[in-house]
Amino acid sequence: MNEILIAALLYVVACLGLVLYQQKQTNKLRAKIDALTTLLKESDRQREAVKRELQELRSGTIGVGRRMLELEKRVIKQDARIDESTQQDPQARLYSRAMKMVDLGAGVDELVRECELPKAEAELLLRLHGKH
Repeated sequence: MNEILIAALLYVVACLGLVLYQQKQTNKLRAKIDALTTLLKESDRQREAVKRELQELRSGTIGVGRRMLELEKRVIKQDARIDESTQQDPQARLYSRAMKMVDLGAGVDELVRECELPKAEAELLLRLHGKH
């Protein structure tokens, strides 16, 4: 009978040891779950912050794009006005042609002959707009 009592006591002690071991493992798993939950929450916060920043960048880019289009339209209008005024003023047309010829490498004599400029004006154009 003593042997049965000792065996039962050993069984109870072994079961108690298993229960304690299982509780210890459960506590470790809970701690890991809590740590992972905290990491997940922080990750979600960071993702939302990045999402907001990206939205701000998109909005800014759209605004810059609109401004660029407006500026492009204004430049096109100004170019058209310049071209129109150049074509209406024969003298301006003459100088515009002379400057293009200078850009292409024309010399004083060629400017005098082709654009009917006085030699002094042709020399001045070359000095002002010529490639050095």
